[in-house]
Amino acid sequence: MAKEKKFLTLDGNAAAAHVAYMFTEVAAIYPITPSSPMAENVDEWAAAGRKNLFGETVLVQEMQSEAGAAGAVHGSLNAGALTTTFTASQGLLLMIPNMYKIAGELIPSVFHVSARTLASHVLCIFGDHQDVMACRQTGFAMLAEASVQEVMDLAGVAHLATIKSRVPFLNFFDGFRTSHEYQKVEAIDMEDLRPLVDWKALQEFRERALSPMRPEMRGMAENPDVFFAHRESCNRYYDAVPDIVSDYMDEISKITGRKYRPFT
Repeated sequence: MAKEKKFLTLDGNAAAAHVAYMFTEVAAIYPITPSSPMAENVDEWAAAGRKNLFGETVLVQEMQSEAGAAGAVHGSLNAGALTTTFTASQGLLLMIPNMYKIAGELIPSVFHVSARTLASHVLCIFGDHQDVMACRQTGFAMLAEASVQEVMDLAGVAHLATIKSRVPFLNFFDGFRTSHEYQKVEAIDMEDLRPLVDWKALQEFRERALSPMRPEMRGMAENPDVFFAHRESCNRYYDAVPDIVSDYMDEISKITGRKYRPFT
């Protein structure tokens, strides 16, 4: 028997938060327009005791700046917790130093961004892709959505693909045009996405966590010959990303009936 479809009326921020909550154990946040409702929704649901994919309530920690939020994300990921943040514009730029570290260390994570104009000669809070384009060189994979329904469908692809590939994802959509646009969309349920999780890759992520029981040194200094050899060794993980994303889009298409491809 065909599964009964469930519809929700919400905006792009709420759609992203709805999916992100499922895959998040820790959310390190600092609000900035127009991304604030994503963090606010996650905080509200956590306070109400809503459970994630792992049967836990998300631990939400508000920091004193976006740079602090990104540092908390990096530290939490190194402790073996799936960690998410939400930001835009200048806030995203403050996260760039930690984004280089997260990507360089091949730690799965998703940053959800309602893309916004960067402040230059004046402040502008409306949609633009200047912020996400400034992050192309960090090593994060980038996945974009153009409607509230696409946010609902594809935010899960970012979370699923980052776990499997180890490459962190910057998942973004237009500030205000999508983040605050209300639509009636078909919801993706937790039970739809649970079978798609690569549980082996997730366990390997947890086993790589820093632990006093397995002391090791990370972030050492390297001379150029070793440094570039290690940088080249990352390429195979990035080479695998398009196929992983395509496969998960196919799986989402089986659930929703809507066809998605990595490049359109």
